[in-house]
Amino acid sequence: MNKFKKIGLTALAGSLVATTAYAGAVSVAGGASMGVKNNSGTDGGKSWTMGNQLTFTGGGELDNGMNVSISFILDQGDNGLGATANSTTAAAGAPFDSHSITVSSDSLGSVTMSGEGGSSAQTALDTTAAGDIWDNGFGASSPAASDTASGMLLYTLPSIMDELSVQASYSAGGKSKASSTAIGLTYTGVEGLSASYGTGELSTTTANASGDATTMKASYAMGSFTAAYSNTEVDYDGTGSDEEVSSFKLSYTVTDDLSVTYGEETHEKDGEAVDEEYESISASYTTGGMTVTAASIDASGTNHTAGDKERWKLGVSFAF
Repeated sequence: MNKFKKIGLTALAGSLVATTAYAGAVSVAGGASMGVKNNSGTDGGKSWTMGNQLTFTGGGELDNGMNVSISFILDQGDNGLGATANSTTAAAGAPFDSHSITVSSDSLGSVTMSGEGGSSAQTALDTTAAGDIWDNGFGASSPAASDTASGMLLYTLPSIMDELSVQASYSAGGKSKASSTAIGLTYTGVEGLSASYGTGELSTTTANASGDATTMKASYAMGSFTAAYSNTEVDYDGTGSDEEVSSFKLSYTVTDDLSVTYGEETHEKDGEAVDEEYESISASYTTGGMTVTAASIDASGTNHTAGDKERWKLGVSFAF
């Protein structure tokens, strides 16, 4: 190796060292929950539930003023068992869950790369106003949404105007599906109001499942009351059956620690004679790092099949 190559490599090494983080720290936060639930109907009966999770976060500031942070979640069996186990380890009940790295600065905004568990700019908004009541063990299938694949790249723009947040995302797809993009906007410029809009491309391995998903939602808080509404539409290309999910909720804050919420959701799908409908009334009480919850949920037409189901559940969760 000649002297010029040696000098070049030495300078490169020096520049890499010069941009390492000089002020970093790693912290761990945890959560745990336990509860009991009771289902009516043929799948009725009581059962115990529990959850536990540790979230590791760390980061620091580089010499050039940029910030780098990481997040890594341990959550036993969160990704399912067997064939649906965590794709990184391919092990049933794997403890490893969502993980990501974020690079940010005040002038450039932030870029987040999610190795697993990332949301697109549209799916980050598509939780229903009532909080996804459908996802309560009724056997209902998840409403379609734009891509949430591993390797999701999410860019949050720097502030364009006061109280407006803009995000854009990109998923590279893979051998069996095309890449996809999405954009999301949230405006909070009016006191008590939050309004969001997101749209993204569908890119899946299922035939006739490409298309677009659009989410609109808003919430308004006035005194002790909060009202919220959301609507997500999925328009498929080809012969796919379009879907629409609408939802609303009304919450009342009794005290700083106690609140009561009523919510409804309706899932409509082209070609299905029966709509999925859900309603829930719930209460939560928080003291210190502990939250106690109680809920009663009614469902009809799950999986677009006639019939009614009911569930009540009690739970307590801890943050530490």
